[in-house]
Amino acid sequence: MPIYPRYVVCSTPFNPSSSDPKSMILFDLRAVFRAALAPGLVAGLLIGLLPAPAARAQGLPLIRDTEIELLLNDYSQSIFRAAGLGTGRVTVRIVNNEAFNAFVVDGRNVFMHTGTLVQANTPNEVIGVIAHEAGHIAGGHMAALRSRIAKDQTRALLIQLLGIGAMIGGAASGSQEVGSAGQGVMMGGNELIMRGLTAERRSQESAADQAGLKYLNATQQSGLGMLITFERFAGQELFSDAHKDAFARTHPVATDRLARLRQLVGTSPYYNTKDSPELQLRHDMMRAKLSGYMEAPSIVFNRYPVSDTSFPARYARTIASFRQGAGGFEQGLAGVNALIRDRPNDPYFWEIKGDFLQKAGRPQEAIPPLRKALQLHKGDAPLIGVQLAQALLQTKEARHSDEAIDLLRKAVAREPDNATAYNTLGQAYYDKGLLPQSELARAQGLFYFGALKQAQEFAKRAQVGLKPGSPDWVKADDIINYKPQT
Repeated sequence: MPIYPRYVVCSTPFNPSSSDPKSMILFDLRAVFRAALAPGLVAGLLIGLLPAPAARAQGLPLIRDTEIELLLNDYSQSIFRAAGLGTGRVTVRIVNNEAFNAFVVDGRNVFMHTGTLVQANTPNEVIGVIAHEAGHIAGGHMAALRSRIAKDQTRALLIQLLGIGAMIGGAASGSQEVGSAGQGVMMGGNELIMRGLTAERRSQESAADQAGLKYLNATQQSGLGMLITFERFAGQELFSDAHKDAFARTHPVATDRLARLRQLVGTSPYYNTKDSPELQLRHDMMRAKLSGYMEAPSIVFNRYPVSDTSFPARYARTIASFRQGAGGFEQGLAGVNALIRDRPNDPYFWEIKGDFLQKAGRPQEAIPPLRKALQLHKGDAPLIGVQLAQALLQTKEARHSDEAIDLLRKAVAREPDNATAYNTLGQAYYDKGLLPQSELARAQGLFYFGALKQAQEFAKRAQVGLKPGSPDWVKADDIINYKPQT
């Protein structure tokens, strides 16, 4: 699904496994980290990772796109299997941030910055990062860190009590030396705790390296991409800029660790294994799409000049042309039509054609290309299905309502917490005159967006028109009686 950023603050404590299929969603970090990290450490680990607006909202800007998600799934699933994490348990989620970074906060999600995807020259570099993060998950590092934090919080409290006691005693006796000693106990104790925590983080990073290389060997892939990534950032952690070098800050690279990594990578029998040309092309198309949709057109045209006639370059220029305004629509439409002529079975060319037409206020014309994109996915692309349903509803033609409802029901069956699908389904039901079903769907959409109070209001209204005890009535009742985790 083409990428269109907008901010929605979501405070639901539910696992953020879905977001607006054509929007950036800000998931509340308090929800994501509540069960993962103590508040005092969140700032220490994440400082510099988020753009300023997101940091102020305490949110995480996630984007969704079918093409990119399927590629990352192909990169990761063999790694996750090798790590003993099964398939479908862990998802790679895309964070809209230009810094090169990736991180985990639980055992279910790997968060990958768009900056990593754009800056990584090969699939192997991204796969190496995923393997490293899988090492953290398989090693239970977040659980160990939580345990360490809980222990250190108790220790810090005792140190603070001792320090406060010394300061109070100094004040009562009029002794400045005793009072100063109390302050020293507090400062020194906190420093010792942070040193211990840093040492544990470094140990975990080294363990994740070795585990990641094991997974790469098990899947007959080179560790060179992982090595390239860490060599790129070695030495930057002491001088890192808060936004540009987030990976170096959150993945400290000690000299001995890097030497060990070089040795292990160099002795792998798969050291010289290269990514297939087909996978490299998909990677380059992903980078082009991200650039086209998320960077200024002038930057895109400079990075992908007209002299470059490759598919990725044409893809990026086509998207950037559409976004530049002032005649850009016709230029973008001509570009995507040329891409379709050369590769008629590429679903993502049809998808962006439909997207251009829909955004240009021509939903009726957007329907055929979006249908074609979904057909090429054999109907299994919920994000494209939601956009097709939106185009159908935007025509304001009653004959399209049933098709839209069918598409949206399939989307929420495939992604049960897709807030946008529920909200669009609410509109489709409203157009059909099915008000209780409309209000329930909107309640579900608001719930997964994190607007619990509004969701409960809609659920109460829905219940009035629903049969007591029916499945829909029970769904509304669950929302009404939901109590946020504390």
